[in-house]
Amino acid sequence: MQAVIFDFDGTLANTLPVCDVAFQKVFQTYDQRNLSTAEIRAMFGPSETGIIRQHLQHPDKEKAIDLYYTTYLQQHAALVEANMEIRDLLVHLKSRGLKLGIVTGKARRSLDISLLALEMESVFDVIITGDDVIRPKPDPEGVVKALKFLGVKSDEALFIGDSDADIGAGLQANVYTIGVHWLPDFQTADFTVEPSAYYKSVAELLALIERGVPFER
Repeated sequence: MQAVIFDFDGTLANTLPVCDVAFQKVFQTYDQRNLSTAEIRAMFGPSETGIIRQHLQHPDKEKAIDLYYTTYLQQHAALVEANMEIRDLLVHLKSRGLKLGIVTGKARRSLDISLLALEMESVFDVIITGDDVIRPKPDPEGVVKALKFLGVKSDEALFIGDSDADIGAGLQANVYTIGVHWLPDFQTADFTVEPSAYYKSVAELLALIERGVPFER
């Protein structure tokens, strides 16, 4: 194993609640629509800008996008807590000489807000956002780009995510793909695509890595 690549929302950070609040603000302000969390998350796939451009009925989409990011920034401190287990996991993986990456559907603008707030901005060797791909997850484009940038083969990496889209992307990229439900909020409660492995806590994964268990597809 040479690299570990992560999804972000619901995997590295419990940011789904702040995403929900920001989208609810946008759709209520511009379309007078009060969307549930389930309705919002059903739109996930494209970046935030893609979601707003695709689903918002109001013509002033650029102002709506600005409102999304303003709300995301304003509400981040109140709704997103740093997770020390995940921070320790990243530090441990780095100490073992592993390359770390993110492949997320988030736009770079909101990801940067979260990385700075959670003091993760200098941790990762590669970051692929929704702005960097043509085809969002479950298409493997983002994972393949990350592998190429890191200079590692598909059988030398792990991909970790919390949604069906993550599992589909990782498996299609021929990477050992781990489904996780280790944060309070996650995108997919029951995976319809079976991951290579599934963990409900950071400690479970860390214990396997410590024991040197081979990750074989």
